[in-house]
Amino acid sequence: MRVIHALGLAAAVLCGAARADGLADLKGALGRMQAHTPVKATLETRTWRKVGEGKEAEEFNGAATITVEDGGQGLRLQYPRDLLARLDAENQGTAKNPNAKTPTIYALREVGPDDLRPMTSAAEALARNVERTVYKSEKPATHNGKPARLLTFSVPINTLSDRQRKHLKEFEGTLEVWIGAEGTPLASRLDLHGSGRAFVVVSFEFRQEEQCTYALSGDRLLMTRNEKKIFNAGAGEKSEERMVRTLQAG
Repeated sequence: MRVIHALGLAAAVLCGAARADGLADLKGALGRMQAHTPVKATLETRTWRKVGEGKEAEEFNGAATITVEDGGQGLRLQYPRDLLARLDAENQGTAKNPNAKTPTIYALREVGPDDLRPMTSAAEALARNVERTVYKSEKPATHNGKPARLLTFSVPINTLSDRQRKHLKEFEGTLEVWIGAEGTPLASRLDLHGSGRAFVVVSFEFRQEEQCTYALSGDRLLMTRNEKKIFNAGAGEKSEERMVRTLQAG
């Protein structure tokens, strides 16, 4: 009887350990998301950037909404007529005044294929991020008030290019991924911070924070919201950026 009880207890522990292997669950879920299901969605992007400080500071704002399709024919972007009209008007404005504001042009710079593909086929992009990081821990968490698991990874400096890390003295990076019971990604957060010195006298610092939320559409993982904040300082200059993209299928 004691042997049976011990075996039952051991089995329960092993089952619990299997359920707690969040990294395997995440990789398994990402592997199943082959993105065969076509999707048509509305993408809204808003951007803000500030360069400099005080009276010398310049601010740039932009906003645009386009239609995105991803499927058997590839990635397609559709620009509505009113957006194209604003684009033409801004180009005409800068021809007369090079300092004229161009919010539409500014926003559309942030919606190229390399920006949108990770949103319409998020599983592939997230899998790449997971593979190049180092798994650290898993713990119970909540997401939108529901039980979840939080996986934490460290981002090694070798994820940066030789040029990017040439003058870095300090670097720290963390990736956090919230997953559901079956390993389905719910949200992620990437934090990067680095500082260094170039040419002996020029010090610099940068911070980047990126938060994403995900949803399933058939076998396709969508990034339904992406918010990125970037701060740079160096050589007496400072800049801040904030970009928010939302993707609504249907």
